[in-house]
Amino acid sequence: MSNILHVNSSSIGYLLDVPSTLSKPSKRWHLAFATIYCSRALHSLLNNPLSKNKSRKLLLSAPPFVVLDVEPQSGVLDIDQTSLTSLVKEKNLDQLIQVRGAEGVAEALKSDTKNGINGAVKDVARRMEEFGSNTYQRPPTKSIFHFVAEAFKDLTILVLLACATLSLGFGIKENGAKEGWYDGGSILVAIFLVISVSAVNNFRQNRQFDKLSEVSNNIQVDVIRQGRRQQISVFEIVVGDVVFLKIGDQVPADGLFLDGHSLQVDESSMTGESDHVEVNTSLNPFLFSGTKVADGYAKMLVTSVGMNTTWGEMMSTINRDTNEQTPLQARLNKLTSSMGKAGLAVACLVLVVLLVRYFAGNTEDENGNQDFNGSNTKADDIVNSVVRIIAAAVTIVVVAIPEGLPLAVTLTLAYSPKRMMANQAMVRKLFACETMGSVTTICTDKTGTLTLNQMKVTKFWLGKDPIEGFSSISPSVLKLIQHGVALNTTGSIYRDTTGKLEFSGSPTEKAILSWSVPELGMDMEILKHNCIILHVEAFNSEKKRSGILMRKKTDNTLHVHWKGAAEMILAMCSSYYDASGSTNDMDNDERTIFAQIIEGMAANSLRCLALAHIQIPDDQEEHDIGVGLPQKLIKEDSLSLIGLVGIKDPCREGVRKAVEDCQSTGVSVRMITGDNVFTARAIASECRILTPDQDMNDESVIEGEVFRNYTQDERMEKVDKIRVMARSSPFDKLLMVQCLKKKGHVVAVTGDGTNDAPALKEAHIGLCMGIQDTEVAKESSDIIILNNSFASIATVLGWGRCVYNNIQKIIQLQLTVTIAALVINGVAAVSDHEIPFTVLKLLWVNLIMDTLGALALATEQPTKDLMEKPPVSLSTQPLITSIMWRNILVQALYQIVVVLILQFSGESILGVNKKVKDTMILNTSVLCQVFNQVNARKLEKKNVFKGMHKNKLFLGIIGIIVILEVIVVESLRKFADTERLSLGQWGVCMGISVLSLPIGWVGKCIPVPDKPFLGCLN
Repeated sequence: MSNILHVNSSSIGYLLDVPSTLSKPSKRWHLAFATIYCSRALHSLLNNPLSKNKSRKLLLSAPPFVVLDVEPQSGVLDIDQTSLTSLVKEKNLDQLIQVRGAEGVAEALKSDTKNGINGAVKDVARRMEEFGSNTYQRPPTKSIFHFVAEAFKDLTILVLLACATLSLGFGIKENGAKEGWYDGGSILVAIFLVISVSAVNNFRQNRQFDKLSEVSNNIQVDVIRQGRRQQISVFEIVVGDVVFLKIGDQVPADGLFLDGHSLQVDESSMTGESDHVEVNTSLNPFLFSGTKVADGYAKMLVTSVGMNTTWGEMMSTINRDTNEQTPLQARLNKLTSSMGKAGLAVACLVLVVLLVRYFAGNTEDENGNQDFNGSNTKADDIVNSVVRIIAAAVTIVVVAIPEGLPLAVTLTLAYSPKRMMANQAMVRKLFACETMGSVTTICTDKTGTLTLNQMKVTKFWLGKDPIEGFSSISPSVLKLIQHGVALNTTGSIYRDTTGKLEFSGSPTEKAILSWSVPELGMDMEILKHNCIILHVEAFNSEKKRSGILMRKKTDNTLHVHWKGAAEMILAMCSSYYDASGSTNDMDNDERTIFAQIIEGMAANSLRCLALAHIQIPDDQEEHDIGVGLPQKLIKEDSLSLIGLVGIKDPCREGVRKAVEDCQSTGVSVRMITGDNVFTARAIASECRILTPDQDMNDESVIEGEVFRNYTQDERMEKVDKIRVMARSSPFDKLLMVQCLKKKGHVVAVTGDGTNDAPALKEAHIGLCMGIQDTEVAKESSDIIILNNSFASIATVLGWGRCVYNNIQKIIQLQLTVTIAALVINGVAAVSDHEIPFTVLKLLWVNLIMDTLGALALATEQPTKDLMEKPPVSLSTQPLITSIMWRNILVQALYQIVVVLILQFSGESILGVNKKVKDTMILNTSVLCQVFNQVNARKLEKKNVFKGMHKNKLFLGIIGIIVILEVIVVESLRKFADTERLSLGQWGVCMGISVLSLPIGWVGKCIPVPDKPFLGCLN
């Protein structure tokens, strides 16, 4: 790596390690000789420069002498980051060969290809300091000021700013700077509050998504350090680490292929090419961060991390947009637009009527004088009057636009993921919160979702006999079993200093390894040392088996071992071993017996695997190796069955109740598994996906191949009846999802592997089971179930319905306010010239409803009543149902009648002046909304108080609204243009407002048709 002299420091002992047998004077002479010799050698090199070739020649021909290992002061390793980065990024195979391949790079990095790095805290810290950490720089997080600027782009805010400016200007002109700024200044303060609430909420939501993204990206990676295989965070990987890769993993850093089999990588994220790239030692040993393992498994040496990788450079420039608009938000925008158009039409009508009345001389001032008297009216008075008329019309427009609805929905959708996270569900895509409430069918995996994924070998059959102890088995057969387990596996065994064993790998591999070591007396390291693996057929979900071709070092013979689904391995066998070591031919009768053994284990909910073997004849070996085709030697027929392994994976606690809960809500549960039909049926019956009285011939249980071979019409006819699909491939799963969608179902699918990605993407909701599942599955999903439990899916289903229901409550509440205020202001403006709700008062009411009111209703929890309803149909059911319109119109009508009576006759009825009357109108209106919030808790049920005492946040928000209203009325008189009210007047306002509750109860007695009306607003 360098032209300076490098020598192994261990060889210095030849001169400096003085033998203890020498006398004291002899030791001194020995040390003196070593010192003089080294000094002269170094002196001659410094003073007699030679050409590079001569120097190399002389050094090579020189006799043995002491050499010093001089390490650069700038770093702790023998290679710099620039060289490593260019080596991999440029795929420089020639340069890699010059440095003796991946092993040479590992040596320079002070790493070991088998045992990894030292792994001590200081070692890891030094590597991070020299080569960086495995994190990349993200674009700076959007500041609060960014969201403030975004809020100012809202059309309603711009209209309000124009109103505030006009009000401020004319107020100062009419009343002077001391008094005239109140109205305009109050509007500006209200605008500031609205913008602040909106900006803070969006800022917090953005931060929340950043945190969720960090949790999602913090995956665990298998590495080996100090000879021990262990899991660490992807952020803790350092240069020199040896990482294990398997199907579905995302390559965590740039690096070099060390060893493995059948490794194919999807580099489409980097190159855009969809074809998989084969990675091997000879032609393409380069691995890139961000790519995904499509097939096979391998070990890699990490050469670059974080910002030194191509993926890191690319990701640092990507600005993640969290402003995704959900389907519900799009529907709300349509609703807002429709109401805005209606308000604009009313405002134009009011504007024309008021202008005609004014210029026709039909309006009077406070003293009873005619407002407009032709040429006798001053220009300033005309301008002021016209501006007041325009302001009234603009106020109606402001009233009509429920600008708080999108904010209210955002508050709800921002609150819900937090609650779901507490229930072990991480929302990746916001629309999933609302869509989950419409799910009609769930297609679930078995392993790890319905079961614990804690597997244990409980049965072993050798030949046609169950085996309890292995002492009676022939040593030759025992050795075959050990070879089949120890060599044909992706798992590993680590023995610590105390002798304790740690098993790693998939749950199935760990179960077999943890059984074989104590039961079979297997020593994995010795077996691997005595054999050479020539070729591997990696396990995948299509083949459901894995195989190896290996050569024994002792006798140089070739052997093939297969392991996989029992009935598939059985079909490849033509003979079987018995306990004595004899090989017996397998006729049809015996094949039937083995099939019955497999069915019996499966009926006891055991996953059944088989081991098979064949020795390759010498003549075939010479031919296939001669033409360079070792993969042809992995025979797939005429095998000898070694044994059958039964693995128990118990069902999760509570899964049966969760399935029953889903079914009681109208959501059907279907199980899609790779296990055989008997195991699948047993587990499905245990979980109550299948009822006990359904027999095997029922169309509710089917194999993937049968479903695949149906015609399209047959699939569409039978898909609704299917409850269990066994021996399914990823294509079968995708096919079922597509059929269910065509039948009108809203489909949720669970998955955890790369093979599940197509179905996860195709479904309406993709549920990734577990944060540690493959990156491909996570990227294809919408929600990640952190604890891998089906019970959490049932909880998420409840939250999905709750989100949709809470949003409907908020819409009902806000439309009641909007419709009432629009009618009140329109009628008052035309008939009385003055409007009870000024822009400032409207902003105050909207601020209460948009933020506090929405937050109060957003905190409602899922209820049992909600789960008893059928799923909501997003395609056919309107956003605003007939029941909601009934509730809205009943409450709006009551508020309109009350406020108009107070507006036109309040002074005479209550015996108060105009300012007190206006304050009582505002106070009554706000308190009506408070009680209407209670009404909105239940859209259909008459008992709106049920469960309210449990929601402390709801009660707290109601209290805050009342306190704020008291402060506005009693303490902010000049600013809010209000007057203090007596206790009696407060009692009148409260009495009128509390009538909203019984009126709401009576309104819910009115029957409504199922068919929605006012559909144009949905």
